[in-house]
Amino acid sequence: MRFERVIPCEMLRPYIRQIVISENAEEQTYKVFPSAGLVIGFQYKGQLATLNGSIESPLAPAGITGISNGFKVFKNTAGIGTMLVYFTETGLAHFSSCPAQEIFNQSISLDNIFDKQKISQVEESLAMAFTDGERVKVVERFLLGQLKEKAEDKLILEAVTRIYGSKGGIRMKDLHKQLFISQAAFEKRFRKLVGTSPKKFASIVRFNTVLKDLGQEKSLTEICYNNNFFDQAHFIKDFKQYTGESPENFGRLL
Repeated sequence: MRFERVIPCEMLRPYIRQIVISENAEEQTYKVFPSAGLVIGFQYKGQLATLNGSIESPLAPAGITGISNGFKVFKNTAGIGTMLVYFTETGLAHFSSCPAQEIFNQSISLDNIFDKQKISQVEESLAMAFTDGERVKVVERFLLGQLKEKAEDKLILEAVTRIYGSKGGIRMKDLHKQLFISQAAFEKRFRKLVGTSPKKFASIVRFNTVLKDLGQEKSLTEICYNNNFFDQAHFIKDFKQYTGESPENFGRLL
């Protein structure tokens, strides 16, 4: 399996964290855990599907996956090649007027939010490209064509910064007070730009911090304490929701 990370061109960097070229010569079923940003995928060869138990649902060659409430299971055909675009937390708003919350927990065709003809042109250009560099240029050209002049919502950016600064442990009522905004107004703006509630976003940030801690020699008690869980039962419940595994079993797989 190949997974090459590319930093996007300068104009896209405030909104796109990275572009990834992913290829796999073999058929594979795998889990994807919740992350704090939306992702676009262009399959330039092969096909990808989601699995829900024994039900396999093929995905469109060009699609977008929103922030999720738990892990997702995907299955790729042998010889798949994919370009992945990882948005920053508020990045989608600079390319589309689609509220990010409408994609929560979903993987949908990209032509639901962008022009169908332009998506077809990207798919054709990617299929004809021979090198990673050519494919990256195709994707960047498409993104630059969708880029809109839009002022950043500094309050939401500050909220995201504070959530990361607390490793997802900040209490929401404290966050509202610090930002001098009512809960209802704050949540509406946050959901629209980020794609989920600030509480769920903080939970995902905390989960990803836990994943890093599990790769180190720390006890579950230490991890609970360091990440502001009330008790191990709460910690284990959250962890199973996001991975489908207990922390102990997951740790043994690392």
